[in-house]
Amino acid sequence: MASRHHDHVDKQFGEQAGAYLTSAVHASGRDLVKLSERLYAASDARVLDLGCGAGHASFIAAQHVKEVVAYDLSEKMLTVVAKTAEERGYHHLTTRQGYAEKLPFANDEFDIVISRYSAHHWHDVGSALREVRRVLKPGGKAIFMDVNAPGNPVLDIWLQTVEALRDTSHVRDYSPGEWLTLFTESGLVIGSISHDRLELEFTSWVERMRTPQVMVQAIRAYQHSAPYDVQRYYALQPDGSFTTDIIFIEASRP
Repeated sequence: MASRHHDHVDKQFGEQAGAYLTSAVHASGRDLVKLSERLYAASDARVLDLGCGAGHASFIAAQHVKEVVAYDLSEKMLTVVAKTAEERGYHHLTTRQGYAEKLPFANDEFDIVISRYSAHHWHDVGSALREVRRVLKPGGKAIFMDVNAPGNPVLDIWLQTVEALRDTSHVRDYSPGEWLTLFTESGLVIGSISHDRLELEFTSWVERMRTPQVMVQAIRAYQHSAPYDVQRYYALQPDGSFTTDIIFIEASRP
């Protein structure tokens, strides 16, 4: 089952690699500014970008650190990353293909592991975080950025449903409590958690994933049926655009 999911993720994102490179949501954001601030003083660090997608976090890291490995399941995404890195002169950035749950790296190999907008696609986040702990040096840092679900069940199921209708490779947006449990059980110690909000413009959100029209119509119907509390929480707009929560987690390996 895991291999089928991985194949599906690869197909979904490989076909949209270029769209993710130019996506305003992915190419900018306060979380990238914060990531840049965290990496500013890490000039000697070797960094792994886990689930790098089109490479936006990798490119931020490459501005500050000694070496970056951009790692993803999608070969087409990695081709986009390698080409863009070459164009920008990031010759200390290399790419590597594989699963988040089984990393082809030695123990204690990285100073910092970063991951942005990827974990909600992983088949087994717990296994991936244990791998993060394994490849981090003692005292190494992990920085994760992702969409996160509210703890409220009604708000949670609404978000998971629109995500799954838009993208059939979606697994789960985790709540802050679930993130805390996952990190703790992996042996990583959370140092800080911060939250922000992310505005998603509807048309570009579905076009970026090439969501079939029947699914787009299902999302719009589901939005129209949303209770007032859901519409208010997600700042649901008449055109389908909405605002969701994002989380910024900083942890370390003891």
